[in-house]
Amino acid sequence: MLVARQPRPDRLLKPVIRSVLLSLALAGAACPLVLAAVPSQQDSTVVRAYNIAPGPLGATLSSFAVDADIALSFQPSITEGLVSPGLSGTYSTQEATTRLLAGSGLEMVLRDDGSYTLVVHQLTLEETAINGTDRRTQGLPPVYPGGQVASGGRLGMLGNTDVMDAPFSVSNYTSTLIKDQQAVTVGDVLERDSSVRSTGQTGGIVDSFFIRGFPVGEGNLGELAFDGVYGVASNYRVFTEYVERIEVVKGPGALLYGMSPNSAVGGVINVVPKRSLDEDLTRFTASYAMDSQLGGHLDVSRRFGEERRLGVRINGSVQQGDTAIDKQTRDIDIGAISLDYAGDRLRTTLDLISQQEQFDAASRPFLIAPGVPIPSAANGRTSVSQDWGWSETRDQSALFGGEYDLDDALTVFAHAGGGKSEVARMSDQTPTIINAAGDTSSIPGYYKFEVQRYTVDAGARLRFETGPISHSTALQVTRYRDELSRGIISGPAILSNIYHPVDRPEPSIATPDTPKVSESELSGVALADTLSVLDERFQVTVGLRKQNIKSDNYNAAGTVTTSYDKSKTTPLFGVVAKPWDHVSFYYNYIEGLSKGDTAPSAASNAGEIFSPYISRQQEVGVKVDYGSFMSTLALFQIKKPSGELASGVFSVQGEQRNRGVELNVFGEIAPGTRLLGGVTLLDGELTQSGVAANRGNKPVGVPDVQANLWAEWDTPWVEGLTLTSGAIYTASQYVNQANTQELDAWTRFDVGARFATRIAEHPTTLRATVQNVFDREYWSGVASYGAFSQGSPRTLLLSATVDF
Repeated sequence: MLVARQPRPDRLLKPVIRSVLLSLALAGAACPLVLAAVPSQQDSTVVRAYNIAPGPLGATLSSFAVDADIALSFQPSITEGLVSPGLSGTYSTQEATTRLLAGSGLEMVLRDDGSYTLVVHQLTLEETAINGTDRRTQGLPPVYPGGQVASGGRLGMLGNTDVMDAPFSVSNYTSTLIKDQQAVTVGDVLERDSSVRSTGQTGGIVDSFFIRGFPVGEGNLGELAFDGVYGVASNYRVFTEYVERIEVVKGPGALLYGMSPNSAVGGVINVVPKRSLDEDLTRFTASYAMDSQLGGHLDVSRRFGEERRLGVRINGSVQQGDTAIDKQTRDIDIGAISLDYAGDRLRTTLDLISQQEQFDAASRPFLIAPGVPIPSAANGRTSVSQDWGWSETRDQSALFGGEYDLDDALTVFAHAGGGKSEVARMSDQTPTIINAAGDTSSIPGYYKFEVQRYTVDAGARLRFETGPISHSTALQVTRYRDELSRGIISGPAILSNIYHPVDRPEPSIATPDTPKVSESELSGVALADTLSVLDERFQVTVGLRKQNIKSDNYNAAGTVTTSYDKSKTTPLFGVVAKPWDHVSFYYNYIEGLSKGDTAPSAASNAGEIFSPYISRQQEVGVKVDYGSFMSTLALFQIKKPSGELASGVFSVQGEQRNRGVELNVFGEIAPGTRLLGGVTLLDGELTQSGVAANRGNKPVGVPDVQANLWAEWDTPWVEGLTLTSGAIYTASQYVNQANTQELDAWTRFDVGARFATRIAEHPTTLRATVQNVFDREYWSGVASYGAFSQGSPRTLLLSATVDF
């Protein structure tokens, strides 16, 4: 329980910056943090003047407790999603409480010791005490003070799990962080995570990532999960307008989510969609980004019917205009509808999403010719893309989900849905830097892609006891399919320069056909059980998933050229020990799956099909929950094999091993001061290779150090004003396995501010951010195939959000 009698920054702001390393070292001896002063015996009829800004109900009540000179305690989960209109005027404590809690379904109760607590009806409290974390897919775990990070999230088939009960390193970012960061895509949000690095381009058409030094989201098959399943999230880029939370499970997730469509093993990114709220919401956000990118976003939530069981959430957004990159314009249209029914036993959801993104002169990553030293990066607003180039991406997705409580212990669930992506573009293909002066050569082409994805799953979760052991068991059956159609017609090479781009005439290239080139099917069955003893202080999770992988590749005539049908069984073993309420130690062994290769035609064993590659992770860590913030420490090792052609024979003789240490902190470290940051130390090595000279080298795109630090401070001199700042650091990275071509280390600084107030009685928040405030010129990241991206230019972002 969070005990909140938290002084406002203008009353008491002590710059207490706790050392995370010291906190972890002392965790075993520390007592649970109690955020409370000695309760006052104040008379509730005393009249006081209040001037409390509107905002989340939990934060508003904390400010009220300070002004009223009372001690107030409450579970953060019962205020989740509730908004207070604020309080302005002179009231007694009782009158003020009535106004603040009107329509919330909550009540403030006086205890015998003179303190107060928030309560809801008795049934809810009993359910919380009995069931612990709500594992239902529709439930949302509560958030830490400040609202940026949640205290729990989904672990695939295991359902919602508290961070302290998860035998993994996880991060759960909220819509509050998304709004305050002015993030446009999921890639923007994950800049906050030191374990994640973006390998997509600012002003480019695709978001892709490295997690723990392994690629996620590269290729034409989307690898972001949506509401816990693959095949629904938009294929190339996910916008944030319809996103409630972004959950990151670090490390392989084959058992939790099934095999990733494009064989990612570094982690799983799950997008939690917005659902209708208990209270009606009508919110409009106007936005501006340099140079003249204007946008509008409408977010509407309503509930209807008997006991307001039917809900609808509608999000619509448009953005258009010139970006901060030379010659580039971008238009975005987004529409999303979420419908839900919340019955006593039956809960259903339906998500419909449509989005379209158009570019003129979209950015592209760079390759570099062998033996050429990598030149210094140009300014981020300089682009070698030709102004006649264009790109259009359309995505449509749908997902139906439902779960039904057969009784208090057994719940069955199912999902069915899919998505379709269509891409057409006329652009330069990846430009190749051909000399140290920055000259480039690229092949323009007309590209068309069509990707269709389908997903269905069903399962059950059962809670039971065998003597002193409590069980939470999950069974899941899954099936995912995709089809990729593609056509490319190329033109003659174009020469340019990264510092002094050269305009070239538009080539005449015909529109290509889009024959089917591949189709895949991933199916499987999984069973997992979490065994708990000693009031869940010691938990063991064990599980197995049998995964079958089928795929066919086609030539232009529609004939199957290669066919693949293999299966593997992957395990999970996880342990959580909580010797104290606020300390959790954990260990996991989990595997990831990648599709095995087929020996190429140049090999003497051409056509040989290899079994799926199994990546193996071992991880140990500790998490310390201080009530208002959390710190975590994780040590991990991941080994991923790969196939190579050597001496004319294709065989599995390559292996990449990444070892690392992750240190993270998030939450409110002092009243009005919030931190979100971490440091990831990576030791990547090519432990095995068919090329003897590469053995022992560093893998492509894996730096030694990745560090992030983002801070917010509620100023004491202006009510509602918050100052923000942040920094991202990435050490040097190699772009080839021979380790002869290297990108320099880089650091980017951002600054910003926001102001929460009321205008004409409407809650209003104004935000301003400057990204890359010093306009640093840098190469930002490397994809697994050696393509590297230009960093962001200095960019001003402005927005205004009004609730009606």
